[in-house]
Amino acid sequence: MSTPGVLVLIDEPRHGHPDRPLRRVPADEPHILVTDLGITRGDGVFETVGIAAGRPQALDAHLARLARSATLLELPPPDLGVFRAATLEVADALAAAPSSWCKLVLTRGPEGADRATGWAYGEVSRDWPERTDGIAVVTLTRGYASDVTTSAPWLLQGAKSLSYALNRAALREAQRRGADDVVFTSTDGYVLEGPTSTVVLRLGGELVTPPVEAGILPGTTQADAFELLAARGAATRTRPVRVAELADADALWLMSSTRLAAPVRELDGRLVAVDVRLTADINDALAARTS
Repeated sequence: MSTPGVLVLIDEPRHGHPDRPLRRVPADEPHILVTDLGITRGDGVFETVGIAAGRPQALDAHLARLARSATLLELPPPDLGVFRAATLEVADALAAAPSSWCKLVLTRGPEGADRATGWAYGEVSRDWPERTDGIAVVTLTRGYASDVTTSAPWLLQGAKSLSYALNRAALREAQRRGADDVVFTSTDGYVLEGPTSTVVLRLGGELVTPPVEAGILPGTTQADAFELLAARGAATRTRPVRVAELADADALWLMSSTRLAAPVRELDGRLVAVDVRLTADINDALAARTS
């Protein structure tokens, strides 16, 4: 049996409430009501923060994205101060591990009750051989055009909601096709994101990623990677990326908070060159972040 992680409950996660105690509780005991809308309807948002030797990474960006997602779902605004405190408590409890993570959750709360639910849960990270071995990826359509955020805002694209059934189904489809992960594409021929990651390509010496206006999450790890690389003189750019450009890329990565930069070694059955040195440099720089 695996060792239980670290769980901190937030008694009042909404902004503007003076009493917001945190409670460290056993992670292997029940704490959430079965009527909670986060469980029964996926009506909530979350963030997963990477932790390096007790240091939460990109915490400000994750908290800002949590608030952005809550706004898109019309949830009560989260108290970012209390979520920060909960993250730091989890990080401190896991400080002996070189790498761990903390998941922050905000739900609309039990059905019929005027009470949001919040918690922070963390565990020691598993090893990530994908960072060096690379991953096989397939492209799958997400079923909508790249203007979805303006043409159909009620679809909540760009929000990190708890409704992840479609993302999990896409990953199972990738496994059926003999692959590890997915790059979603739009019906009008643009690259979007992975189920749990941001897409980065190298095209003509420039590192490129799709814009959030295409209905994707702002990538916290990708943003830090671009900042670190730009400081070293690399050319970086955010712009719409056509699906056809994937074939022109001389390197390709999926980036996320826990896996960091995973190089793509195969795309739709076609081998992709892996830049081993640059990948190692990116991951070393990301792992060395102090905030």
